[in-house]
Amino acid sequence: MDSMMILEFDHERKEPTMNAKQTPTSEKTFACETCPMRKKAEANPKSFMARLWRWHTGWCPGWKAYQANLAEQRSAGPTT
Repeated sequence: MDSMMILEFDHERKEPTMNAKQTPTSEKTFACETCPMRKKAEANPKSFMARLWRWHTGWCPGWKAYQANLAEQRSAGPTT
C-alpha cells in the first residue's frame, strides 16, 4: 500500500489540513462515478444542469484525472 495525502477540513482551526491515509492503489475511486449532478446532466442533456456540468468538466482536475484513469483502463484491456 502507498500513502496518499487527503485534504480534510479541521473544524476547530477552520482551515483545511493534509492527512496521510493508507489507500490501496489498485482500485482508484472517483466521485465523478456517482456524482448526482453528472447523473442529472446525463438524464437530460439539453438542460441547464447539463450545460453547467459540461462547463465544469472543462476545468475540473478531478474530472480530468477520472478521464485519464478510464483511458488507462481501456488501454490496459480486460484483467481476466
